[in-house]
Amino acid sequence: MKISFYGAAGEVTGSCYLVETEQVKFLVDCGMFQGAPETEARNRRSFPFEARHIDFVLLTHAHIDHSGLLPRLVLAGFKGPIYTTTATADLLAVMLPDSGHLQEMEAERTQRYIRRGGKPRYQSAEPLYTVRDALRSLEQIEALAYDHDIEPHPAVRCRFRDAGHILGSAIIEVWVQEGYRRTKLVFSGDLGQPNRPILRDPTIIERADILLVESTYGNRLHKDMKATLDEFVTAVNDTLLRKHGNVIIPAFAVGRTQELLYHFHELTRQGRFKNLNIFVDSPMATEVTRITMQHMQLFDAEAKELAAWRAAGHGLPVVKFTGSVEESMALNNIHGGVVIISASGMCDGGRIKHHLRHNLGRRENSILITGFQAEGTLGRRLVDQAESVRIFGQDVPVRADIYTLGGFSAHADQAALLRWLRAFREPPRRTFVVHGESATAEIFAATVGQELGWKVQVPSRGEHVMI
Repeated sequence: MKISFYGAAGEVTGSCYLVETEQVKFLVDCGMFQGAPETEARNRRSFPFEARHIDFVLLTHAHIDHSGLLPRLVLAGFKGPIYTTTATADLLAVMLPDSGHLQEMEAERTQRYIRRGGKPRYQSAEPLYTVRDALRSLEQIEALAYDHDIEPHPAVRCRFRDAGHILGSAIIEVWVQEGYRRTKLVFSGDLGQPNRPILRDPTIIERADILLVESTYGNRLHKDMKATLDEFVTAVNDTLLRKHGNVIIPAFAVGRTQELLYHFHELTRQGRFKNLNIFVDSPMATEVTRITMQHMQLFDAEAKELAAWRAAGHGLPVVKFTGSVEESMALNNIHGGVVIISASGMCDGGRIKHHLRHNLGRRENSILITGFQAEGTLGRRLVDQAESVRIFGQDVPVRADIYTLGGFSAHADQAALLRWLRAFREPPRRTFVVHGESATAEIFAATVGQELGWKVQVPSRGEHVMI
């Protein structure tokens, strides 16, 4: 058996792993690279394998850095099924066409820029893929329930387990038969932080021969949730009540937006917020929130209790979901007293860039960073305390207060990752640390080796490993 690491190896985005035996070839994830222009340029390269020879794809979850190149894979000739959970399939029906739409819009902007004599970021001004391409790829998705075994190939059995990261996210257990030998591979996907609201904790896995484990926050501990919520309340109330400004929150449309709405409602129920006016300015986040409420069976007990309180309709924050471009633009005329949650979560696309352009330069406003910001992104520059940032070709001074609230992360921190690994009854034969920036992955690998005594390796992008 050979495993090839084609993304999320020494980096956070672009998750893609190819497993090959003499009988079968399959991918786990097919994600988009995100971040700096040179990183995103990899999305336009040909796949380092023949797409038409891939038998099937196993998809851990819907985030674009895990799923975003599926339409391109289908364009390249892949005709097999894409297996994922039911909730992930529902999310992809929104996210992949939205991604195609963004690709088309970016291509149109690039073409206009070229016509004015500009030099494009990429050699091609064509979209990476279109809405039509995305819709075509959805036809190959097969939705599965958690904890049920399937056999996508005579030599392969697999099972999707709840990863607690976002709605529908999965740890994937895979058993591969080669002659008389059966090897169990476990792909952690992205693991959620235990004891977080809305979703259940990651499923415990007790055995693996080969393990691929994520390490996004493998070098650090998240801030205590109580301290994070205290800072969250202080930042919001100080901005709205004392400075009479706006609170701008870049947030991923999937997961983070719904978690923020949960906290705004729960903290209102506790009396820590009053008379909130919240705008969710992301059509995709609106649709994802609707989908989330359709999967309440995946909620934890606390989320179900809060949903019942909200249904009673007493003392709720005012939440408005904006749809049209005109409604979004109108928000820029509001100079105080509102919370605006908008995508993208790393500030590199979508409506959030417009809100940052109009609000960063005013001292009475606050920007709340609540998620991971990859190297090269606008969000990372804000976290790194840039004095000014460039948005839509303009230099925008950063005068608003910037709050980085690390405790909201949907990823397990180092302690939670180690706790999940300790549940294995015996060490895997080989463990590969993936989905983390290079230095972070190396730190986590060393920590696993020291504390658990496991044989651990950090693969590099493009590396092939014989098992």
